[in-house]
Amino acid sequence: MDMWLFFSAIAIVTAFLNVIRTIKGKEARHFMFFSLSFTALTLCAFYSANASRVINEDWSSLSDVAPVISRSLWICTIASVVINSVSFFRKPGK
Repeated sequence: MDMWLFFSAIAIVTAFLNVIRTIKGKEARHFMFFSLSFTALTLCAFYSANASRVINEDWSSLSDVAPVISRSLWICTIASVVINSVSFFRKPGK
């Protein structure tokens, strides 16, 4: 299993925990921190995986994976930022 899949799963779970705790009126900024941190680690791990493909000159794998997954990573990163911004717009206890 690639590390970027692991990191992205944790980022998604913590993003939803952030939203759930914020909606319930509880402090959830630590979930936001974890979600954004794991989103950044996802991007770094994906970049590292692609760099190893370049080093190994695995051009066919790189040309199959990179175009599709890079677009998905852009969408997921934007979604992560938007989902985690809920805690900024809705204060706990309101």
